[in-house]
Amino acid sequence: MSSIRLFILSSFAELGPMHGHRLRLEAEKKRVPFWTDIPVGAVYGAMKRLAAEGLLREAGQEKDGNRPTRQLYEITETGRQALAELRDGGLTEIWFRYDPFDLALTKAKPADAAAFTGLLTDRLARTQRLLDERRAMIEGALPYVGVAEEWALRHTERRLAAEVGYLMELVAAAPAIVEDERNPRPRKEKILRKGRTPAGTAKPD
Repeated sequence: MSSIRLFILSSFAELGPMHGHRLRLEAEKKRVPFWTDIPVGAVYGAMKRLAAEGLLREAGQEKDGNRPTRQLYEITETGRQALAELRDGGLTEIWFRYDPFDLALTKAKPADAAAFTGLLTDRLARTQRLLDERRAMIEGALPYVGVAEEWALRHTERRLAAEVGYLMELVAAAPAIVEDERNPRPRKEKILRKGRTPAGTAKPD
């Protein structure tokens, strides 16, 4: 699901014909970068791509004083159909991505409990700072956003808070992780189904 396509098409559906500069101002006004992955400057190129796909179309030009003439665009019927699909997809699809930290954790092979705990404690402190900054940003943005936008902002806050909680537990578990590297706890062997061999081994002749 493309966030920038959803933002642009929904903006044209709500506000009517406009040029790229107006759309950029709307993105800044609604503090879009605070609760999406959309760089404000990317709206110009994305608008042209949507127009090339037939989701937007030219709708005249606008001349304001001595400023350059600006091309206006409007959403097409095909664009409205695409917008409906994007809205439904955004609300129903569950977005999940594995964190490279998890793989690094399994490959850390820590030998020094104090050093390993220090690395995790530093990560916890930096994540807590991000959470504090996010909360301060939300408080500053609340007078300018609606209820839906507020909860969009709080979604990232909740995710960061969950990460802080996880890291606090991980720091507490650091000595056990180091000990397990020195003296591994018993592990069950995975039983392969009949006729299968472990990867990298050849079947007997």
